[in-house]
Amino acid sequence: MWKIFYFYVILYQIGIIYKGWGEKMLKIIETIVADYKAVFEKDPAARNFLEVILCYPGFHAILLHRLAHFLWKLKIPIIPRLISHINRLLTGIEIHPGAKIGKGFFIDHGMGVVIGETTEIGDNVLIYQGVTLGGTGKEKGKRHPTIGNNVVIGAGAKVLGPITIGDNTRIGAGSVVLKSVPPNCTVVGVPGRVIVQEGRKLTPKEMLEHGNIPDPELSLIEELKSRIEHLENRIEKLERLLREKSENL
Repeated sequence: MWKIFYFYVILYQIGIIYKGWGEKMLKIIETIVADYKAVFEKDPAARNFLEVILCYPGFHAILLHRLAHFLWKLKIPIIPRLISHINRLLTGIEIHPGAKIGKGFFIDHGMGVVIGETTEIGDNVLIYQGVTLGGTGKEKGKRHPTIGNNVVIGAGAKVLGPITIGDNTRIGAGSVVLKSVPPNCTVVGVPGRVIVQEGRKLTPKEMLEHGNIPDPELSLIEELKSRIEHLENRIEKLERLLREKSENL
């Protein structure tokens, strides 16, 4: 009697384990499919299945990272870091296996991208070559940025420290972001400055236009130029009036 009871208990536990692993595998497959679809959504040069599978280092990098991160969560030593190292050798993209990355993630071109250990990235994020999501200092714990959903990070941009980048934000190429950014913003410059947009989700076309962003320095220069021209006109009028008065004397 007790043997039968123990047998059913064991079967029940096996069922729970199998169900849990089945759900995890389904979630992994859904994430990989979303990553694959993101290539076509975010890169107009993508043409077909075979081209993406064979010729896109950004897609290769995220696939290898998914494997490394899965083993990292199981606390398997050495192997996740080794996969990350091989990933860097093959693609030029360095992603620490501890980094948490949402679905629909795409790295365009990819060479020189660095993503640190405690980085957290939301869904539907697009980053370009040369981007660094890095830490500051030697402190333990959270030391890398948290990136929201639907974020675009332009080529060569640096996002440093345990800061938060809000949803639907664009970071211009070459920017250095050191402070948290609220949602629905555009960030440009060194250090990064925020230019608030209307609160709405970016369209796929806007996500690809990472070079079409406001330039606050140019706007300031143009404003100063306009004010200088206005002052020059006033001075010219005053000088003309003074000449006329002096001629009448």
